[in-house]
Amino acid sequence: MRHVIDQAVAWQRSGIRFAMATVVRTWGSSPHGPGASMLVSENGRVVGSVSGGCVEAAVCATAEEVLAGAAPVLERWGVGDEDAFAIGLTCGGTIEVLTREVEADAPLARLAADIAAGRPVALVTPLDGNGCLVVGGGTTTGSIGDAQADRAASLAADCLLTRAITGLVTSGNDSSDDACCTPERELLVQPVASRPRLLIFGAAEFARPLADLGAALGLRVTVCDARPAFATAARFPSADEVVTERPDRWFRDHEHLVDTSTAVCVLSHDTRFDVPVLTLALRSGAGYVGAMGSRRTHEDRLGRLRAAGLTDAELARLRSPIGLDLGGRGPEETALSILAEIVSVRRGGTGLPLTVRSGPVHGT
Repeated sequence: MRHVIDQAVAWQRSGIRFAMATVVRTWGSSPHGPGASMLVSENGRVVGSVSGGCVEAAVCATAEEVLAGAAPVLERWGVGDEDAFAIGLTCGGTIEVLTREVEADAPLARLAADIAAGRPVALVTPLDGNGCLVVGGGTTTGSIGDAQADRAASLAADCLLTRAITGLVTSGNDSSDDACCTPERELLVQPVASRPRLLIFGAAEFARPLADLGAALGLRVTVCDARPAFATAARFPSADEVVTERPDRWFRDHEHLVDTSTAVCVLSHDTRFDVPVLTLALRSGAGYVGAMGSRRTHEDRLGRLRAAGLTDAELARLRSPIGLDLGGRGPEETALSILAEIVSVRRGGTGLPLTVRSGPVHGT
């Protein structure tokens, strides 16, 4: 969603008209959940996806009609529909997509600014496609009609924004203040989180593809190494920041930025650096902490970490040797195995081949 919003802001600033198609509901197996969005510009450019390729052509056709003057459209496609194979929806699920033109004054710039600053924020869109709001930090920008409707929508969206869950709510039926006096409207609330952090400690050769792949997955990448010759922006062009500093010192100064979405990867292979930073990371709120090394290195590292005072529960959080067993070799394939494990931990995956599992491929 973040790169879609960035592109939408760029088109707004350039005066380019565009439609946004957004997944509103899903049933069964679907590649993307509610909130997945795709942009179609007046000159035919497409950014984003609503189904991983299944119905994009049909949605583009709808977007062109909307840009030609048609009203916002709420469409549903399922594998049981007569035209399912004609549009390519063969994954077994059903999706509902809202397509509407985005107004030139829609508050997307504020949305992008809040996302970049890491502030909790949500885009709120009525399913009738008329107007939109950006809600967060106790303030509302934009409009879906009038001040009373905007207040009702903001009140209705607060619960999902607080929980960071994309979903549908109904405004106008709140008993507080004057919200109950507004007509009921169904709203899609899309909280947009700030980019999860990937902290790479140790600017080794394996760190280069890890930073590249992490950036490709939309992570905010920091590379930190105490050696100036290795920690250079030229070696890590895809990283958001490259820092020359002792890893434990940098971590201590920035621990307030670490949360459950943060992945910490220690690649230094140097006990002077990896033990101090792992001690901090394993006691932090980081959702993933991994360290590179052989099994012998891992056993030696565990002993040093115990000597540093870490408990068995804290040590159990350490993923070492780092990564999933893909049988890969070299920096690029190793980076892939590390990111695969990070995604599996974050999403609750099993790491097993889909061929040995049953049930929906994309969950429910």
